[in-house]
Amino acid sequence: MNNIIVSDDVKWCSMGNRFIDKLHGFSPLSPDEVKVLAKATANPRKFARRIDLIREGDRPGPVFVVLEGWACRYKILPNGTRQVLAYLMPGDSCDLHIGLLAEMDHSIQAITPALVATVDRVEMDIILDSNRGIAKAMYLSQLIDEGTMRAWITSMGRRSSLERVSHLMCELYMRARNIGLIDALDRLALPLSQALLADSLGMTTVHLNRVLKVLRESGAMTIERGVLHIEDPEKLIRMAGFDENYLHRRLRQVA
Repeated sequence: MNNIIVSDDVKWCSMGNRFIDKLHGFSPLSPDEVKVLAKATANPRKFARRIDLIREGDRPGPVFVVLEGWACRYKILPNGTRQVLAYLMPGDSCDLHIGLLAEMDHSIQAITPALVATVDRVEMDIILDSNRGIAKAMYLSQLIDEGTMRAWITSMGRRSSLERVSHLMCELYMRARNIGLIDALDRLALPLSQALLADSLGMTTVHLNRVLKVLRESGAMTIERGVLHIEDPEKLIRMAGFDENYLHRRLRQVA
């Protein structure tokens, strides 16, 4: 987690709320701003795995804030195949400005059982207009999300299969480490099926299996029983051609 010095009021209000912790890491929040965010996310809803929070074609709804669990953005193509567009981890929010559109152009689904707060769009507008620290942090968060999307587009267009898989594993590991999801043995419980990973990488599950085998045999990383272990971070970085600046956290410093 980020080494941030905060007041007792901030600690009390943000305890257990990774969304507040994440925003506070982007831009200092006052105790009053922390209380505003705590109140806005105080009544989350539980979603079972594989349940859509919202679907493509729906009228845009509230701002979603993932407090616990994992979710993903995805599109279903006319032939029935799926493309995963992004993974959402605890602390992530989405659809800050999508209310400007007439309908959703993608769906969002819970990958695991998830606890998701919904902030009404009018309420979010008032929060942003009245709290400069929150507004700055939310915009920084959105810029990082956009940078992540550009990295995914680059992977799909120009990286080899080996680079693509390695790059995604570096990204997921770093994002998880930032929010304290890495265990004492430096491992990440990765709740992503091979089918889901393949759909986010533009690969078949058979091809993905082959690439994962190469990575395992190289000694760079393993995924076993849903657990990711990066055994040689430097090697994985080299294999991925990983430029970590878009996540604003450096793997070499935390590995």
